[in-house]
Amino acid sequence: MNSQTWPRRLRRMSAVVAGIAAVFAATAGQAVATPPAGSDDVSPMVVGGTPADPGEYPWMVRLSMGCGGAMYTQQIVLTAAHCVGGTGADTSITATVGVVDLQDPAAVEVQSTYVYQSPGYGNPSGDDWALIKLASPVDLPTLNVAADASYDNGTFTLIGWGAASEGGPQEQNLLEAEVPFIDDAQCGSAYTELVPEEEICAGDWDNGGIDTCQGDSGGPMVRRDDAGEWVQVGIVSWGYGCARPLNPGVYTQTSTFSTAIADAAAGL
Repeated sequence: MNSQTWPRRLRRMSAVVAGIAAVFAATAGQAVATPPAGSDDVSPMVVGGTPADPGEYPWMVRLSMGCGGAMYTQQIVLTAAHCVGGTGADTSITATVGVVDLQDPAAVEVQSTYVYQSPGYGNPSGDDWALIKLASPVDLPTLNVAADASYDNGTFTLIGWGAASEGGPQEQNLLEAEVPFIDDAQCGSAYTELVPEEEICAGDWDNGGIDTCQGDSGGPMVRRDDAGEWVQVGIVSWGYGCARPLNPGVYTQTSTFSTAIADAAAGL
């Protein structure tokens, strides 16, 4: 990834907006990438999202470094590798769970004890996933990870507390929005850095306007499986800006890493 890329790792999933037509951007903890010279610059507002209802996504996690995540088990959070500093003991991260409003007094906060960063991250790119072990289990549902590519298509749902505009502040209330799948060939025409075997793209190609943003990094991109249950198909990773036409969001393709994630979680 070049220096102009905004890792939604810090940038993407911030997306869903608040307001009459809640705006959605993309990514907790992500660093938004500035597009290359000559690329179109449009309004950074991510429009088209709505506030999530309490209890609608009970496995959602907000991490204190400004990223999102999802409960992989009741004691392990799945997030993005770019949100953490490496593998090892770590008690510095606070996970907030159980609420859509981060100021809700019912919020449960649990400290981390250990972080596992994908050993392939940044080598040279891709592998943007990590696990955070919590000090104690939380009594909340967990989110299944897609075990194969069966669900890597169709319409996806983005959820996060990230910024509602490019470079803007992160949100207090959880936002959601829907985006269509974009195939590797089309996505690769926008991003030469794309790793097709490890990443999946989604967004409104022609119009932009819906995306994750800084603060959404590490959060899940999900869809319903054949049984009607939520399944995670992506992890908010990176992209150029937020909600720009021709610059969709790029997500870690969880089906590629499902076995590695399961093995790492078992080791924790």
